[in-house]
Amino acid sequence: MIFLQDAATQTDNAANTSTELKDSGTLILDQLAGWYNSFISHLPNIGIAILVLVISYFLAKWVSRGVQSLLHNKVSQASVRHLAGKAVAIVVVLTGIFIAMSVLQLDDAVQGIIAGAGISGLVIGLALQGSMSNIISGIILSFRKQVKVGDWIETTDFSGEVIQIQLDKFIIKQADNNMVILPNKTIIDNPLKNFSLTPRMRVVISCGVGYKMDLEFVKKLTIDTLSEKFKQNDGEEIEFFYQEFGDSSINFIVRFWVDAVKNKQNLQAQSDAILAMKKIYDANDINVPFPIRTLEFNNKLQMDGTARKEEE
Repeated sequence: MIFLQDAATQTDNAANTSTELKDSGTLILDQLAGWYNSFISHLPNIGIAILVLVISYFLAKWVSRGVQSLLHNKVSQASVRHLAGKAVAIVVVLTGIFIAMSVLQLDDAVQGIIAGAGISGLVIGLALQGSMSNIISGIILSFRKQVKVGDWIETTDFSGEVIQIQLDKFIIKQADNNMVILPNKTIIDNPLKNFSLTPRMRVVISCGVGYKMDLEFVKKLTIDTLSEKFKQNDGEEIEFFYQEFGDSSINFIVRFWVDAVKNKQNLQAQSDAILAMKKIYDANDINVPFPIRTLEFNNKLQMDGTARKEEE
């Protein structure tokens, strides 16, 4: 009797399970059917949304190029033009995305995205504080007229030609043709020497002459030689100053102006000046001394050493 009751109970449970599975299957099919019908009914809207996204993408590229072309004659810095074009392109793409979501009747999602943008921006800003600092510094550098692509600069023990000013990094090419990538924040926070801001540069050369030389003659000869070699503009002159009595020479510096916007031109002017000075000094028997060390070994030291050896 008990066996028959258990069998009946198991049969009822199996029937209930079968009914539940059928109900679940029916619900899933109904849900899929609802999604399908919704997809079919919204298919025109989906097509319009995709079309809006495609148009916004190509429109962003066209607008970016148009903005850069428009600013070509008004803004000399290529980085500023590029930044302006990218900013306008981003605005166009975001506008297209919001229009596409509105077409798909996702207004609640759009409002949620806008509401969460503030909190998300705060979290992202705290997480990417260093990167954001570089980006902001890049924007500032893009609008600075004191430094632009093609200038020769020197900063933080690096010197070279500015190749690119990007949003996150500053790229210069050194004289040895190596590229140096610097964070924009480093450029903003440290002193920067720009050789290209002024068309004229002052060259300084240090030298010395022997104590027996005629100092007035040396001064006049040096100034006359450099005057013939390097033309000085109005308000400029070749300056000659004796500085000190050195160990083996009387030292002086001579300063003059040259056309230069890069450090290489400065080095070339120094080289030309040294060649001219050495040539005229040799022609006039002007001695440019150099330190000499004399070692003296006399006979007395040798005799004392021999006698000490014999005593031992």
